[in-house]
Amino acid sequence: MTFMKFPYKEQLKKIVIPKMKKEYHIDNDFRVPRITKVVVNIGIGQLTASSKNNKELIKKVSDALIMITGQKPSLRPAKKSIASFKTREGMPIGLKVTLRGKRMEDFIYKFVNLTIPRIRDFWGIPLKNIDETGNLNYGIKESNVFPETESIQNIPSFGLEITFVTNTKNREQSMKLYKLLGFPLWQKNQ
Repeated sequence: MTFMKFPYKEQLKKIVIPKMKKEYHIDNDFRVPRITKVVVNIGIGQLTASSKNNKELIKKVSDALIMITGQKPSLRPAKKSIASFKTREGMPIGLKVTLRGKRMEDFIYKFVNLTIPRIRDFWGIPLKNIDETGNLNYGIKESNVFPETESIQNIPSFGLEITFVTNTKNREQSMKLYKLLGFPLWQKNQ
């Protein structure tokens, strides 16, 4: 298991920028690919549809997301009614947090060094999770892998979708960036 040796900014300055500049013949430090934002989503439509006290449940899940990310999430309403999913237009079905700057850096460091080692049966992040524009999408089935959730009592188990957005449009460069940052990428035919 690989870890980030330094916090995100130091890792970028000491390891990523020199190696990426040399390998891809980049002349300017600001042209080196980097992570620009992290988006964390939670789908709560199924939880709220089966619960009678929706507001209390949404508050608990929102508080857990605040503890995990350090930022208040925005409530995402349903765009249209779907009877088979028991959702109505305007009903809250998700929570979303977009992290930038210092909070993003802290979240990346915590994700790589603390959260990933706590995931059960983790073999690595599959390379298929990196799309053609270089963004990494990863889903976590249980929120209890984050150390902050241990202090919260009586929260329902929920999953998270995390997207790491880069400023590169090249998949190969973004894979190199993730490896240099310490993300444990895994190719199935290794």
